[in-house]
Amino acid sequence: MSTSTRRARERANTRERIIEAALHVLETEGVAALTIRRIATDVEYSAPVVYQHFANKDALVLELVAHGHRLLLSEFHHAAQEPDTDRRMTRIASQYVRFAGEHPHLFRVMNDPVVDADERRRVAEPVIDVLKELLTTWSAAHNVVLADLDQACEILWGTLYGIASLSYLGNVGGDRARYLAEQALRAILLGWRTETPANGRPASN
Repeated sequence: MSTSTRRARERANTRERIIEAALHVLETEGVAALTIRRIATDVEYSAPVVYQHFANKDALVLELVAHGHRLLLSEFHHAAQEPDTDRRMTRIASQYVRFAGEHPHLFRVMNDPVVDADERRRVAEPVIDVLKELLTTWSAAHNVVLADLDQACEILWGTLYGIASLSYLGNVGGDRARYLAEQALRAILLGWRTETPANGRPASN
């Protein structure tokens, strides 16, 4: 192994340790406890070493937001293996809400305005793209015309976020939240199917 390859691997390992330590602090204590000095202490590095990888706390939090979306993307890909298009969509709803319940602090910071809005959209884009693909497949299977796919995704995403928030805020239990999310998604999809009859043309008023 060359010296440059070994150094690159060591740097990657150091970065991974920092991210793991930051994620642990976030998940167990919340974002207020997340500081560069705290992370440096937890991984037994000096603060300048951490700063070599992340310019400041905001950069570290953004990486955690990206990590959270990668986890959520994995959940969506798993749900997408369901062969039935309707059950596939309800599994997405259930997985999203379950993720929020299992990672409340991470879920909160993934949707917190403390993170730059453009950056949040950028790291969330792969997850949104999967949702669009699933919704496109669902609409084709039922001959439903969605005039604005972006708007349809926003409706689903907003609905799931709202119900997931009820869960992580403790207003409803996790099982109840997942049930509500599935029911809400079924109602939305049924509404779209009702609005667009089998001939593919929107129903007249």
